[in-house]
Amino acid sequence: MPNAPAAAHALAVLQLLARHAEPVPAATIARELDLPRSSTYHLLAVLRDAGFVSHLGERRRWGLGVAAFELGSAYSRQGPLQRVARPALARLVDETTHNAHLVVLHGRDVLYVIEERAPRRPSLVTDVGVRLPATITASGLAILAALPAAQVRALFPSRADFVQRDGHGPTSLTALRSELAQVRGRGYALEQGSVTSGFASVAAAVLDHNGHPLAGLAVTYPHTAESPLGGDEQARLVTDVRRAAGELSRRLGHRG
Repeated sequence: MPNAPAAAHALAVLQLLARHAEPVPAATIARELDLPRSSTYHLLAVLRDAGFVSHLGERRRWGLGVAAFELGSAYSRQGPLQRVARPALARLVDETTHNAHLVVLHGRDVLYVIEERAPRRPSLVTDVGVRLPATITASGLAILAALPAAQVRALFPSRADFVQRDGHGPTSLTALRSELAQVRGRGYALEQGSVTSGFASVAAAVLDHNGHPLAGLAVTYPHTAESPLGGDEQARLVTDVRRAAGELSRRLGHRG
């Protein structure tokens, strides 16, 4: 197969998988793209080895892999997202008087791309360029909760893919699914002491025009057993974070 047609066919496979909400059988890919089955399996094998597709062996289906998510994250990290998001985060800091940040998914981690500091608030570990496991951060959980279940499964195919921090974080796909169900039920993600002892965060996902989570937006605030944040104040933070995430989503074309 000549290189140019092969590249075109590989891109067609990725575009097809992106259009489907769930992983699909190789036979479906071959039929929809009018490709020989042997060529389809060859393309899928090459894309799997590069991390762009994931094979769900027990279901005999194929879905997008971690490398595809990394490409999407790289695109969302470009200037347009930051230019649109920075004013929203600045307003959020003014409203809440707490530090705020924006992250994008990078494989199984989140990458911090904007950090807005509130006056007289302590510095945190979430500087721009820092990467942390998505499963222990509120902003990462908000993003994962907005992804289709099959894509979450592709990101975390085994227990070895789960990373804890000081004993915090899920250790299995079952535990992660339970946590994400709670996030969807509440409408926001919450972590307390998972990233930094003595601090908590609330977060919401930022969605694009397709409803895909481009980023996670969060506010971090002091929270200890001796000095917990009051329920009313936390409720106000949740409201402010969700409003900011919704505003940013609308500016990025989301109409949900």
